[in-house]
Amino acid sequence: MVANIRGGGEYGPRWHQAALKANRLRAYEDFAAVSEDLFARKITSPAHLGAMGGSNGGLLMGNMLTLYPQLYGAVVSQVALLDMQRYTHLSAGASWIAEYGDPDKPQEWAWIRTFSPYANATAGKKYPPVLLTTSTRDDRVGPVHARKMFAKLQSLGYDASFYENIEGGHGAAADNRQAAFMSALGYTYLWDHVK
Repeated sequence: MVANIRGGGEYGPRWHQAALKANRLRAYEDFAAVSEDLFARKITSPAHLGAMGGSNGGLLMGNMLTLYPQLYGAVVSQVALLDMQRYTHLSAGASWIAEYGDPDKPQEWAWIRTFSPYANATAGKKYPPVLLTTSTRDDRVGPVHARKMFAKLQSLGYDASFYENIEGGHGAAADNRQAAFMSALGYTYLWDHVK
């Protein structure tokens, strides 16, 4: 299933602009609402529901992990921005200030922090198992986001796994064979971790 959450471009500029900057949480609330609707319709349950996304969808997954952990049996976050406090200083991060805001401005960091998975990961929660994937050669997001998030989750005692492909750029794969491997890795992780 694909959830068309606010912030995407598929329904025009107003749909995209509805989840920019201070309104970014709407995109995550939308995804959580779709998940909750699946439960209300008795299509599935949290233990049976896995979620996976890459790039901006990987940030979405980071937020599902830290903001809505009770909704998922497992999460896969691929090539994602995760440290929203430092994202503008890493790789191509500064190019997304119009989308997410500028964390170096205290008034903007106040709302950016609400959707920064790295900042929001804390001890004592019931996070589902998570797989973080990245590429050493990702010049858009950079592997430091996944590396830092994995290290933090692991230090807090959570079930976190990590995979870094040494090739591939932001797609995390240099060719079709690697792309197939990365897809299989994500789906196998979900298959192995949802009940």
